[in-house]
Amino acid sequence: MHYDWSWRPYLSTAERRRQAVRKTEQLRKKGHAVSPVTVEGRTIAKTFWGKAWCQNLERYSDFANRLPRGRTYVRNGSVIDLQIASGEVKALVSGSEVYEITVKITPVTKARWKSICKDCAGAIDSLVELLQGRFSTGVMERICREKTGLFPSPNEIQLSCSCPDWASMCKHVAAVLYGIGARLDKQPELLFRLHALDEKELITKAGAALPLAKKGAVPGKILRTGDLSELFGLDMAQSSVPNAKVPRTTGSKSKRAKKSRGSGSR
Repeated sequence: MHYDWSWRPYLSTAERRRQAVRKTEQLRKKGHAVSPVTVEGRTIAKTFWGKAWCQNLERYSDFANRLPRGRTYVRNGSVIDLQIASGEVKALVSGSEVYEITVKITPVTKARWKSICKDCAGAIDSLVELLQGRFSTGVMERICREKTGLFPSPNEIQLSCSCPDWASMCKHVAAVLYGIGARLDKQPELLFRLHALDEKELITKAGAALPLAKKGAVPGKILRTGDLSELFGLDMAQSSVPNAKVPRTTGSKSKRAKKSRGSGSR
């Protein structure tokens, strides 16, 4: 149905959901791998990466009232498809119609990425720690720093929606941006995919910046069999080598020698 650029008739939340289901089924029949955004409860983002993204997106809004409406849309499941690729996010949002949203991100420059890696060198111990956001406040501040961090500034992001709203960030775009935050909660590595970066470089370069250890392993850092059992929840049996020859004892050899001599005398 076409309405030019006039406002579409209002649809209730229930009707938008039915519309979303119909559109999703159509896409799946065409072989499109639909990836809807699901939010449990009212909290959109719970982890460091998700929260940081959602806090940062407020810088893009030209009309503050679009943000709460966007939060409502993402909570009620209106973002029926969200695809994150290098430099671009494409999404479908069910409103009065199903609207197409595109978010283009200017990739982080090599110089900026090199600077981030250098500043974080030695402060991130592992990839798990990085993706879970379990690092120092200094590292968090550096990664989220305006203009020189990983989150795009307003002039590094382009927003577009097929709806008639003249705002740069309409409620559908806002829903998608919040949806990205919710997706980063579960897949934080997507932030690096969006910038075509390898998150492992933060760890590799951090390790390269550290002096080679001259001392042995710290006793408290050594994993023993019991530690592994508790860590992985496994019953770890003592290892044995299959088909290994068991050394013969001196006593056994003497007995066999006496038995052999005894047999020859009969």
